[in-house]
Order: sequence, then structure tokens, then C-alpha cells
Amino acid sequence: MDYLNRIADKVLGLYLDAFGAVQIKGPKWCGKTTTAVQHSKSVIKMQDPDMRAGYLSTAQTKPSLLLKGPTPRLIDEWQVAPVLWDSIRNAVDERGLKGQFILTGSTVVEDRNNDILHSGTGRITTIEMNPMSLYESKESNGQISLKRLFDNPEADIDGLTTTLTIENLIFAACRGGWPATLDNISDTAKLLIAKDYVNVICDEDVSRVDGRRRNPNLARLILRSYARNLCTLAKKTSMLADVSVEMESTSMTTFDDYVETFEKLFVIQDIEAWNPSIRSKTMIRSGKKRCFSDPSIAVAALGLSPEKLELDLNTFGFIFECLCMRDLKAYSQILGGRLSYYHDRMGLEADAVLHVDDGRYALIECKLGSSEIEEGAKHLIEIKQLIQNHNKNGNQALLREPDLLIILTGGEMAYTRSDGVKIIPIGCLKD
Repeated sequence: MDYLNRIADKVLGLYLDAFGAVQIKGPKWCGKTTTAVQHSKSVIKMQDPDMRAGYLSTAQTKPSLLLKGPTPRLIDEWQVAPVLWDSIRNAVDERGLKGQFILTGSTVVEDRNNDILHSGTGRITTIEMNPMSLYESKESNGQISLKRLFDNPEADIDGLTTTLTIENLIFAACRGGWPATLDNISDTAKLLIAKDYVNVICDEDVSRVDGRRRNPNLARLILRSYARNLCTLAKKTSMLADVSVEMESTSMTTFDDYVETFEKLFVIQDIEAWNPSIRSKTMIRSGKKRCFSDPSIAVAALGLSPEKLELDLNTFGFIFECLCMRDLKAYSQILGGRLSYYHDRMGLEADAVLHVDDGRYALIECKLGSSEIEEGAKHLIEIKQLIQNHNKNGNQALLREPDLLIILTGGEMAYTRSDGVKIIPIGCLKD
């Protein structure tokens, strides 16, 4: 199929103009290499089975030889030979030019790796890619731009609609944003991609990432526990108890090791808490919100299907929130977006707090159906009022008020409420 433009294309082009080398990191199968190839004039694939042994030998003897070629030069899965990092950093210094190299990888390389002597700061920068958003897969019509909303919060969105139904969203979440699912194959075949992804991660990658043998069955149990607690503030102790029902000998140390491994593989992407000083520190929850890089991982880990989820919209509500998190990360990337959440012990919450790099931010709730919109809007308004009261009470550290109040829905029509809260179908949103 023809290449579908990714939001990361814009980000990569910008960073190639500013830095000597750009590393693209993210989960396997999300399209990193395909996107990088669009911007490259030469490519070396470190995991090419015909060339791997030769590449590794050269990397250990004289790594600079692997860097020769038209630029930008793509080094795919560079972490196979971590010594290349310092060689690339040195080449960038010697050449004194921008946009020399693109590096891609599906695992995190430890900072303490003995083959890496320098951080690469100022020479090598990093951008992230995740599976495709609904706009990138051509399912969102993109009538509402997140960037334009930040630039013009009063923009008129009333009456804009999407053709995506709840059934469409359920299938999209089960299928996931994996580029391979957009090939001309049956819907049944598309749903196999995420299942195979989970199998490969558990059977192979959890052990291959650092050469330590791990139990595939335990890996599946931990992913399943995470999926059961998707987009909640579940504590590790409760998830360990869940896992221990089927594997009694599992310790917290072992549980942490597997979670850390999933994080290195960009499978687990927990969301940190936002802790503004609008309540006492003990009032605001600070644990991590459990999340995956793609909602289809949760679906596959739980053995769910579109048919099952159509009969269980409560469960789909959590999966829908994970889908929204994935898409918000993509749409805000060019703005330097960073996601957190707010939740206090009074029950006041915002599913997402989206900060952009110039200090602006949006409070966001994810509500699948229209019946939940009123409660979501009430929460957003109350958080805004807390911030306003904080500023009125003579506090020296004034807090910026939210620039946008948004409820992302699975509905079909966008509008702005009289209280200023914008109701936006996820099927209308883009970067």
C-alpha cells in the first residue's frame, strides 16, 4: 500500500534541521523504520540476517565504516551495536552538519551500557512514535485541529460531525494502530495483528531485550493484570495479588522487573500525576495511571473481541480512554505535548492534563457516551475554579488557568457548551 503520512514526519523533518542525528524510539511494528526511510538517502539495517554478522564485526572493529553513505543515513535497530552511538556522536562533531543520521530502535538502551560513553546531548536528539492515531489511519476526518484550538480557544466547532460510530471505535481499538492492519486484508485478519504482537512480546522480546530468560506465562499474566486495571490508579500490590492467584511464587521484585522490561519495549506507558498546589499534597493522588501504548494490547491480553465489547461498554470505556491517550500524544507532539492526569481524594479528576511546551495546557475528560458529559464537564469546571480560588487567595505562586476544557467523546457531533467546555468527538480530532 502507499505510504500514509505520519504526524512524526513533521517532527522528524523539524529535528533533522536542528540536530546532527535524530533517534526515533517506540514500540515495534508501529512504523518507525518506514517513516525513517521516507527521510533517508541511505539505509543500513542492523538486523538484516544476511548482513548482521558482518555489521556487528565491523561495529566492533571500526564502527565509522558503517556510517559512510549519503545522508541522512538511517541506522535501523542501532541498539544491536550500542557502540554506534558514540561513533555517530563523533561523526556529527567532525562533520559539523545537521541531519546526518536517523536511528531507530524498539528497545531502550540503558544509560549505564558500557559501550556508550557519552549522552549525545546537543548532537543526537530523540523523538517518539506510537501506533497510528485515528487521523493517521484516515478514520478521523480531522475537522478539529488541536493546535488551532490552543491558538484560538474561541474557535467555532459547533455542528462538526464524524461518521465514526461506537461500533467503528470498538473495532479500531481492537485492531489497534499497527500499520500492518491497514493492508488489504479481512477484518478477521486485522484483529490477529495485536494478538500476535502480544505473543511475540511475551514469548521472545521480554527475554531478548537484555538476554535474561523470563517466563512467557508470567509475562502474559502481568500484561493481563495491567489490562484489567487499564487507565486506573491501581497499585502494584493489587496487581501483584492478581498475578499471584495463578503464579503464587511471584515476588514484587520479579513483578517490577517484568514491568520495567515492558516499559523498555514501549508496551507499558504509564501516565504521571499532575500535582498543582491547589490542594494539600496529601489530598492529591500521585500514583501512576496504568496505560499501554495502544488499546489493542489490552484487548489482546484480555482475549476480548469487538462482539464482546459491544455488550460491555463499561469495559470499553477504559479502552476508549487508552485510545484517546494514544491519539493525544500524537496530535500534541509538534507542540511538545506532555500528558499527565489529575485526581484528588475528593473524587475530582481530569483524565488527562495536556501540557504544551510554552506553558499552555488543557484539562481533558474522556467520556464514551453523552450521558457522562455533564459529570465530566462539572469536574473540569471545578478544577478551573480551584485554580482561580488559589490565585485569589493571595498565593505568591500564581497558577496559570487552563487554556482549554475538553471532553473527548465517542459521539458524532462537536459543540461548545455555555460554560466553555468543548465537546469533541475523537473522530473529528487531528494534530
